[in-house]
Amino acid sequence: MGAWFRWMLRTTLAGSLLFGGVLSASVIGGTLPASATGTYSASNQQFGVLSSGAHPVVPRFAIRRHSGPASPVGSVSTSWTFSYSYLGTTYNETFIGTDPASSAKGTATTVPVVIIPVKLVSGTFTADPMAKMANKKTAVAETVKSPIFKKSVDFVQGGTNIGKTQYIDAFQRASLWGTVTSHPKYHVLLGNPLVEPEQTLTVPAAYGSVGTPFGIPVIEADINWYDNSILPMLSGLGVPTNALPIFVRTQSYLYDNTGCCIGGYHSTTISNQPYADFTYIQSATTTFSEDVSALSHEIGEYVDDPFVNNYSSLCGIYEVGDPLEGTANFGNYPYAVGGFTYHLQDLVMPPYFGALSSTSVNGWSTFQGTPLSVCQNGA
Repeated sequence: MGAWFRWMLRTTLAGSLLFGGVLSASVIGGTLPASATGTYSASNQQFGVLSSGAHPVVPRFAIRRHSGPASPVGSVSTSWTFSYSYLGTTYNETFIGTDPASSAKGTATTVPVVIIPVKLVSGTFTADPMAKMANKKTAVAETVKSPIFKKSVDFVQGGTNIGKTQYIDAFQRASLWGTVTSHPKYHVLLGNPLVEPEQTLTVPAAYGSVGTPFGIPVIEADINWYDNSILPMLSGLGVPTNALPIFVRTQSYLYDNTGCCIGGYHSTTISNQPYADFTYIQSATTTFSEDVSALSHEIGEYVDDPFVNNYSSLCGIYEVGDPLEGTANFGNYPYAVGGFTYHLQDLVMPPYFGALSSTSVNGWSTFQGTPLSVCQNGA
């Protein structure tokens, strides 16, 4: 019998929120392999008007939960509990790093990272993140050189200098700016990634095909088949349990039984080791998941919900990328580094979830200053 998945379907249409319930794990094009386990949630906020074969087009991201220990036992670099109150209720969320106020000047945390390139093959179409692009670089090489990993941008948000650092570190510093200003050595950084040998997956016809959901050819693969296919790679490659594995795809989207297109997701293994996956889309005309946009979404959510269990949030779950999916330009903030322009996503900060405005830089609810009220777009 197939696994069952919970999902949340959320969209802003005429200002309303739609929530879904429990769905069978049967998918378009076939049933799941017997090994499929876990709980899956997909966040959606804007419906596309295109379709690719049998898969309706919905730009979105996801989380996946695997059955395992109730408490985090995965070996992460370090984590702490961020607490805040709203209307007399206290909320507690697990964040990667340390409490910025735990030392006199703040402490820097560096998360070890392992990148696993995944080449997908569907029929005669190959989506290879290690193949050279038009600029003679690979998707993996451009990912490693991006502001996600390089301290190449001096982030100034609304006139406030957050520092020259990585994008997600700048976001987290800005999120806790009320404390970070007096503890300036606080950082949550990604280490220089170790790139593993490329892994190849041939997509069975029952679990994927080639489509053009946004006007360019891509592989559309079932997320449940894909996730069950990549997890054995962690032990096969000997990925350390204290590292964050990031699976890198290109020219591909994932789909579930609600349709295409999932740009990335984050999860934990059955032993609660966090991991992330994203697609690097090589098209200047396709603004969903262009270059490292989807990666910025997933790493932001990893830092603020590493075990995909921060459900004490006023909004439901403390996911920092999902509430912005329906807003204009949410994943297309350009940053030029080394002659290449990357596109990153805005992310919500603690005031969006009900924390005091003094918690974040400029009292903003998002890193890029998008005006949102508390829980305006759900979680």
